[in-house]
Amino acid sequence: MQILELPPFAWALLGFAAVLIGLSKTALPGVNTLSIAIFAAFLPPKESTAALLLLLIVGDIFALISYRRHADWKTLIKLIPAVAGGLGVGALFLAFADDTWVRRAIAVILLALVLYAVWQRIRTHKNPTKPRQQTEGSAIARAGYGSLGGFTTMVANAGGAPMSLYFLSAGFPVKAFLGTAAWFFAIINLVKVPIMASLGLFIPEVLSLALLTVPGVVVGAILGRWIASRIQQRSFEYAILLFTALGAIYLFF
Repeated sequence: MQILELPPFAWALLGFAAVLIGLSKTALPGVNTLSIAIFAAFLPPKESTAALLLLLIVGDIFALISYRRHADWKTLIKLIPAVAGGLGVGALFLAFADDTWVRRAIAVILLALVLYAVWQRIRTHKNPTKPRQQTEGSAIARAGYGSLGGFTTMVANAGGAPMSLYFLSAGFPVKAFLGTAAWFFAIINLVKVPIMASLGLFIPEVLSLALLTVPGVVVGAILGRWIASRIQQRSFEYAILLFTALGAIYLFF
């Protein structure tokens, strides 16, 4: 890879992708799935995953600064076993599996989850008092979303989509949603660093690319804080569903 020899339009797209990463951390979780497609267009799949991880960690710092006091730790602790299992399976896939079919499988799963979330919202529209605990307390929901979140975040840094759908179905308001997601991904992304390092993915070109695109993450994170303080709950939820669906389509193709 000759990262520094990329054409100007490539750098423009990579910078835009970095902005989306910052935006996803402080306002719209799931939108960074579009960043995955952009980075994968200019880097080999596994190296693009490593570069994105470094930028995501920078975004995590801004998310924790903004929403660290709003996390639901009870939910996070219950997710640990399923997520750990998903991370383990994802690490094996990252080491041995073909990137193309794995990402397409992830895309199909994400689209199915979006359709399920939409159906769930339509079904519960007539019963707005449905308690959050029905979803949050479901062992099946935790196992499904948690393992999928661990797997997708390990393979393609796409864990934001399934976990956003889980937190959405749990009925979190905006700040509780963002605070819980902030701690979840800050911890998960740090766990992934030694795994990717052991696979030899943090090569000099990857580190250089991450360093040069960090300013975009900062800009996106600041913009996201401004948006989060003004966005309405319903608009927030619809945006998550929309960006998750768009990201899944990008992953598939």
